Amino acid sequence: MTELAEYDWRLVRDEARDGATQMALEEVAGRTAVEDDVRTVRVFSWEPSTLSLGYKQEAETVDWDYCEREGVDVTRRQTGGGGIYHDSHGDISYTIVAPAAEVPGDLMDCYALFCEPILEAFSRMGVEAAFASEPQPSLYEPSCFLRDVHPAHDVLADGKKISGNAQYRQRDVVIQHGSLRYDLVPDHHRGVFETDCERGTFTDRVTSIREEAGISREEAVAALEGALREWCGATLGGWREEELERASALAERKYGADEWVRERVVLERAE
Repeated sequence: MTELAEYDWRLVRDEARDGATQMALEEVAGRTAVEDDVRTVRVFSWEPSTLSLGYKQEAETVDWDYCEREGVDVTRRQTGGGGIYHDSHGDISYTIVAPAAEVPGDLMDCYALFCEPILEAFSRMGVEAAFASEPQPSLYEPSCFLRDVHPAHDVLADGKKISGNAQYRQRDVVIQHGSLRYDLVPDHHRGVFETDCERGTFTDRVTSIREEAGISREEAVAALEGALREWCGATLGGWREEELERASALAERKYGADEWVRERVVLERAE
């Protein structure tokens, strides 16, 4: 258990939601951490399937026709990096939200701290995972799982990427989120992008919990929830009604709006 356990934390075992709402909930949780002194760890999934773009990613890298045909939503994260295909099967996502004053100011130190429960979760799953020991070159820059591998925040198993993690600071709060691959789903990971990279390009670079440990998705989720909860001493909690209302409005104005998704423009609040 980390020293952060002296603070008030909640674990949100979240339901599957659309991508715009999931991103909005993280921003709302940041406000809750600063204003209400309640920190959040959560595990969640995406429904419908969603491509989350990195903050600076060009909209032209997306195969919009494929996404529309396959029913894949598109949103844009606050964090950088490449795009990630998420769904309610192959992806397991998490969020950690805490006031910036309570965590290391150095980015690498903060990554190391916030990834402690992620590495512990992999251990509980029976996956031998660790930070990348050295950089690996990019195979396809727009894709999180095919871009260059960074030892500070990319987690590998058997030499292949199994988790990507990213964080940002906003309004005196640190928000880290990440994607753990439960199953590969390589065709969708390639199909959402305007690329002709081959299937083997993805399967040679990326592995999954299912492939490495052979456990069920439910077992993997339970391991991640348990590791996060014990790491910070969280109590089981949920979203307050006002948080859900704020997230709904923010999803409509920002994370679900074409202006944000395609151009990084946030619409003004309605009077």
